[in-house]
Amino acid sequence: MVNDEGQLYTLEGIAAALIMLVSMYLVLGTTVVYTPGDTHITDMQLEQLGSDALRMMDTPSSIGNESDLVKWVKYQQGNLFAQNFTSYIQSRATTTDTGLQFNATICYRQKDSTNISCYPFANSTQPYSGRDPAVRVTRWVQVEWDNSASTPSIPPPPTQPGIDATRPQVVLLEVLIWRS
Repeated sequence: MVNDEGQLYTLEGIAAALIMLVSMYLVLGTTVVYTPGDTHITDMQLEQLGSDALRMMDTPSSIGNESDLVKWVKYQQGNLFAQNFTSYIQSRATTTDTGLQFNATICYRQKDSTNISCYPFANSTQPYSGRDPAVRVTRWVQVEWDNSASTPSIPPPPTQPGIDATRPQVVLLEVLIWRS
C-alpha cells in the first residue's frame, strides 16, 4: 500500500511552506510601518537643519579667513547672526517656513575658575514659552578676541563677567529651535 507518491506529496508540501514563509519574511521586512513612536523624525530633521545652518555659517569663504560665525561671535553681532540664521532655517526649495523660531546662547568658561557662564546672543521674534517641543544644536567656536579694536565699527571684546579676552578662547554656541 505504501508507494513513492506519498513521499513526493510530503516533499512538495514542505517546499511550498518554505516558499510561503520566505515570501512573508521578505514582504514584512520591506514594509515600513509609521508608528506614533516615529514622531521624533521631525525633531531630527529640525536638528539637522539647525546643525547644517551653523555649519554653513562656520565655513570661511576662503582658506585663512575667519568664518562669518566667528566674526559675529567675536564682535558680538547677534543681529547679523539672527538675520542669517533665520534666512537659512526658514528657506526651503519651494517655499519659506516662517514658523521656525530660535534662541541662541553663548557659554564660556570663566577666567581663573571652572565655572561656566552663559549669556544671550541672539533670538528670533517670539520668545520661547517652554510649551513647544524644541531641539538644541550646538557649535564650538574658537575666538581670538580683538583687543586693539577702538573704532566705533569694531566693538570691544565682550564685557561678560569672567570672560578672558586676553587669549583665544573656545565658546559654545547653543541654539534652541522650535516651531511656533
